[in-house]
Amino acid sequence: METVITKATVKQSLSDILVDLSWAKIAQKYFGKSPSWLYHKLDGIDGNGNQIDFTLEEKIQLKEALCDFAKRITVAANKLA
Repeated sequence: METVITKATVKQSLSDILVDLSWAKIAQKYFGKSPSWLYHKLDGIDGNGNQIDFTLEEKIQLKEALCDFAKRITVAANKLA
């Protein structure tokens, strides 16, 4: 029996929060890019139908953006009570 190990895509890794965030705002605020740029990256296909992926630097930048966003949510939540 052959074991197949597949690497999760960035989009699969973010599936729990995918519909809860404004990816358009994240693209603009944290990357200075258009929303379509980020959507294409998440889908793994560029505007011409070619396969693309996040570079290592972009993955790190996305991680830092999500961590910053998480901190901002925590600060806002803590102001409520």
